[in-house]
Amino acid sequence: MSDEIQERAGVQVLVCDPAGPTVATEQDALDLIGAAFAGAQVVAVPASRLDERFFSLGTRFAGEVMQKFVNYRLRLAIVGDISGHLSESSALRALVHESNKAGHIWFVPDLAALDDRLRAAS
Repeated sequence: MSDEIQERAGVQVLVCDPAGPTVATEQDALDLIGAAFAGAQVVAVPASRLDERFFSLGTRFAGEVMQKFVNYRLRLAIVGDISGHLSESSALRALVHESNKAGHIWFVPDLAALDDRLRAAS
């Protein structure tokens, strides 16, 4: 599967292929944003596609990526199991908790959970 726009819970979502390229730079994030401009309102990125620096908040990479999505008014969903990262960082746990309470950036375990969040948000 390649990255593709799918309708999920009535919302157009760019669902990114788990086997796709790693998001390792701000430009990589901008490339996903550009792809979403074909009609998506949400970008669902598998956690496995994010560079390890994303989960180490001291690098500021997560903040840079997340801010790009907010600036372009696109929702970002990080999809997958990040429990290993969460167990290592209380700051990351706090970020995930706060992000999931808001409407722009979500961390969800799978696409079914994303569908649930999208239904609840509409």
